[in-house]
Amino acid sequence: RRRLAPLNEDNGRFLLLAALIAAYLSAGATVFSALESPSEAAAQLRWNRTLHNFSRIFNISLPELRAFLRSYEAAMAAGIRVDALRPRWDFPGAFYFVGTVVSTIGFGMTTPATVAGKVFLIVYGLFGCAGTILFFNLFLERIISLLAFIMKACYERQLRRSGLLPPNFRRGPAVSGVGSLVGWKPSVYHVMLILGIFAITLSCCASAMYTAVEGWNYVDSLYYCFVTFSTIGFGDLVSSQNAAYQHQGLYRFGNFIFILMGVCCIYSLFNVISIVIKQILNWVLKKFECRCCPKCHKSSTRLSRRNAITPGARLRRHNVAMDADGQYDSDTEGRRLSGEMISMRELTASNKVSLAILQKQLSETANGYPRNVCINTRQNGFSAGVGALAIMNNRLAETSDSR
Repeated sequence: RRRLAPLNEDNGRFLLLAALIAAYLSAGATVFSALESPSEAAAQLRWNRTLHNFSRIFNISLPELRAFLRSYEAAMAAGIRVDALRPRWDFPGAFYFVGTVVSTIGFGMTTPATVAGKVFLIVYGLFGCAGTILFFNLFLERIISLLAFIMKACYERQLRRSGLLPPNFRRGPAVSGVGSLVGWKPSVYHVMLILGIFAITLSCCASAMYTAVEGWNYVDSLYYCFVTFSTIGFGDLVSSQNAAYQHQGLYRFGNFIFILMGVCCIYSLFNVISIVIKQILNWVLKKFECRCCPKCHKSSTRLSRRNAITPGARLRRHNVAMDADGQYDSDTEGRRLSGEMISMRELTASNKVSLAILQKQLSETANGYPRNVCINTRQNGFSAGVGALAIMNNRLAETSDSR
């Protein structure tokens, strides 16, 4: 009877994260419901009282009054306000709109009303959002590379002061790609701290500008910065919407720069935090694995193939592959190494190399890594992550060690 394969590390991490997200959403809904529900009920009660008083004082029936209010709500949705506001669909307003579309902020204060505009938005947003996400990933790659360069320079300076590095040591062009310190990578926690400080500083400066120009209080400005920079974009507070400002051109330029830099920085910070969350999930999975029954663990190991790609077997397979050429020369021993039913001599008769070395060379060629890099790299092309996750795995220390 065939038994089901044990749950691998990636699926276990995915299911654990899904359970934690569900619990996190439930906890957040409980907190926000407790905080905001009484205020909502009180506001609804005040509005009903005001509505009935207005109907009684001015002798207007409630159905007529509600019909008028529905027309007013439709006007607000179309962008019409009692006070004079800037035009929504002139070129600066349209540029502000497409910027919120491709960055996925989506304030909602401006929406296309025509059928042609809605159809064009679907096609425009498809390519625009994809290109902007690529831009965010490229920004992440460069900001991590810049931080790594600065942190490596500080680390080398610290080593020189402690006497562990020669004073006349210089970083040559031959080792610029690998780094002057072999195997050194910046800490993910240090990068998260630097990005967090930069994000807080940027938000405080932007909040000071919005408080002075828009007339919001500082807490509302900070709230707007987080909602905008994180691309949540509720739309309850939207900057640069009045008809005129002092130094209007300068303010619009500063607003654009703050939003662009804030979104890029918060995106990078979110990806670093996601790596830390992944490390916590790996730690939890290891704790669960340590508590498993040893007999079950041995039986699952005995049932699995020797050359199957499993989380715990990659390092062992590499150590065996490094010694395979000198230790396994016979056909029987070769089959014991690879676990295959085909004779090893049939595969290696042309080039006199073992199957393990051949597999290692093919894997390195397919992945495009040199030998010294391929040692610590997964064979599956998607195992190291896609997009921002792959960038972080390749450039930060704890991520590569925890894989």
